[in-house]
This record gives sequence, C-alpha cells and structure tokens, in this order.
Amino acid sequence: MKEKYIAVLFALLLIACFGMNGSNTDCHAFQKALRTEEAKPDEIKGTFTLILYGGSFLDDLETIALLDSEGDQYILEPFVPDFDYRMKKGIPAQEAFKEAETFVNFHPSFWRSQLSRILDKEGKTIGYEVRPLYRSFTFGISDVLDVNYWLKAKGMIKVTIKLIPSIEKNKLPGGDAGSAGGD
Repeated sequence: MKEKYIAVLFALLLIACFGMNGSNTDCHAFQKALRTEEAKPDEIKGTFTLILYGGSFLDDLETIALLDSEGDQYILEPFVPDFDYRMKKGIPAQEAFKEAETFVNFHPSFWRSQLSRILDKEGKTIGYEVRPLYRSFTFGISDVLDVNYWLKAKGMIKVTIKLIPSIEKNKLPGGDAGSAGGD
C-alpha cells in the first residue's frame, strides 16, 4: 500500500511539473537556476533596464537592484507583485550601476555592495545584480538574500527573491529582521 501511495504522489508531481503537454517551463524541480559570478564595475557596458526591488521601509533587508541588458533575447522579470519593484529603461551602464549602488546602501547595517553577473546557460552575461551585504554581527551573516534566476519560455527570466530561512524566521511582525517590530 505504501508503494502505491508513493507512486501516486510521484505521478502527481510529474503531472504538476510537466502538465499534460510534456512542457516543464514552469517547474523548477527539473531545471537548474542560472549561475551568477562576481563581476567588476568596469565590466558593465551597454544600456540597461534598471530594476529596483524592495527598499520599501527603513530596515527592508529584502532589497536588490538588477541591471537587465537591453537588446539581448532575455528579459529579467521579478516574481513579485508589480508594486514591490520599479523599472527604469534605457539607462547607460555606469549610471545604472551608480543608481543601483545608491539604492541598496540605505540600511543602517549596510556594509558594502556585491556585484555579480548573471549568466545564461552558455555562460554569456545577460545582466547584473547589485545586492547589499550587511555587517555580519547584526544578522549573523552578511548575505541575507536567496536570489535565483530561472529560464522560462521566450527568453523570460523568472527572478525569485527572498530572505534566507534563518533570517526570515527571525523577522518580527511589522518589519524586517532588524526591526523593533510592532504593527
């Protein structure tokens, strides 16, 4: 009986991921997220759509800036409500980077920013992320974000952004992990 139960659950998982048409474009269970790697500011060239996520309140840890290369086949799309981010199109590279750095450094525990390039499956740079790193004595770790890039149909890149579990579970009501809490 236990084997039948496991087989049914597995079949449901396959149907949920692949659907009836065999496509797995919406299932992350069988695909790897795109990679990121450290970058230097002078490597950023071209024109970008600047995506500013978070920064909604004074101690918003869930904050990141994305630089989406314009003119390529990919579009970065945060998997969050539209009101949680802003987009600015047609921004030159160095202007976009400077604005991204300014955006992520507002938190009182900000230490420095980290610049990474986002790579497609062939290793070509399709954009950049600028994430804040915090003083590790404040939260126990400098990098509090879990950000993943998932290749979807027609060049869409689904960007999932959340706090790492150890920070998320310590958030107080009414604010972020470093908040005084309240409603």
